[in-house]
Order: sequence, then structure tokens, then C-alpha cells
Amino acid sequence: MSETSIARFENVRKTYKMGMVTVEALRGVSLDFKAGEYVSIMGPSGCGKSTMLNLLGCLDRPTSGHYLLGGQDVSQMDDDALSSVRGQRLGFIFQSYNLIQQLSVVENIEIPLYYQGRPEEESRAKATELAALVGLEKRLEHKPYELSGGQQQRVAIARALVNDSLVILADEPTGNLDSTAGEEILKIFDELHRRGKTLIMVTHDNEVAQRTQRAIRLRDGQLETDVQR
Repeated sequence: MSETSIARFENVRKTYKMGMVTVEALRGVSLDFKAGEYVSIMGPSGCGKSTMLNLLGCLDRPTSGHYLLGGQDVSQMDDDALSSVRGQRLGFIFQSYNLIQQLSVVENIEIPLYYQGRPEEESRAKATELAALVGLEKRLEHKPYELSGGQQQRVAIARALVNDSLVILADEPTGNLDSTAGEEILKIFDELHRRGKTLIMVTHDNEVAQRTQRAIRLRDGQLETDVQR
């Protein structure tokens, strides 16, 4: 694993106004994620896991503090700049897959490259290669509704990889899957980690977290524990 910092929180705070009430979702969190790490983020409901993932994914901005992604401070970027960062530097894997039902497997994988304006032939070759990596080389023209949940999540993993992301962010990636399909997805994550990908995963499942090399636990918007295995 490289010692290069790929994502860093410096005293990050995030507050939300809910009517007359101010909610402190994150309270001065400082964390450093290294290139090639496989990290799980855990904690009870309301601890700040989702807020942290949204900030890491440039879906939101800190109220104060700094977030450096690949050495670049993205904390106060405007919406257009954040959108560009998301498309080029981050990959997302969601519990609910978030696939477009009208598109085929290979077309779903290609989507990030389409928005970057990549040549069609290059995009198709890359998407086909990644479909094979996740075991879907025989399902390229199938639509999501023709696939099992585990297969749909494989499409989502391939899509997250297609832009050679700095960081792959996963939100409860096995939450909608049975144990067999979940294990298959986790084996893909293990393989991606072996290939040097940086993976940050929110999970409530201790068994899932045990597979990661680093486990971060939040409580009440603060860092409770940060354990390296």
C-alpha cells in the first residue's frame, strides 16, 4: 500500500439547519486516507456516516474545515466544479444499484465516459473489459431488470471503475443482497483491493467490516475509533 494521502479531512464540521434547530452531523473530524487502503466506516444511526460519505463523494461541502482530494482542496468548490470532480475522480456504488433500466449492461457501465465526451469506440472497449472483470462478459446486452441483484451490483462496480477513479465509495453495497450474492460482491472488493484500488465503504455489518484493513467508527459526529488491521 502506498503512503500517499489520497483524501484528507482537516477539522471538518458539517451542520444542518432544521427549522429552528441546528444539527451537528460532523464535529471537527480529521482523517487521512492513503492510496490503496480498504476502509470501512461504521457507527450507530445518526452518527455521521452518510454525511461523511456525501462529503467524501463531493455530493456536499463542509460547513468548515478542509477536504483535500488528490491534494486538491475541494471544500469550497462551486457545483459545476464539484460535478467535474465527481465524474473524473470518484466512483460510487450504492445499495440500490442506481442503474438506468432502459440501458444495457455495457451502456450503464459506459455512462461516466459518455459525460466526459470520450470517443464511443474507446468507451465501449473499456466498458466491455470491465464487464469481464466482474464476470458479466456474457450479459453485455441484458437490461438491469433481466439480472439478479448481485449481477446488478456487479454492473455498478464496473461503472464505478470505468473512469479510473482515485477513490471508490460504497454505501452498504451488500445491503440488498442475500448472503451468497453478498459474498460474491465482497470477493470482487477483495480483488480490487489487491489491485491497489482505494475503497471506502459504509457498512453496518461487522462481518463485512472485518474484511477491510482499516475500520473507522463514528459516534455523535466524532471519530470514536480508527483501527488498522
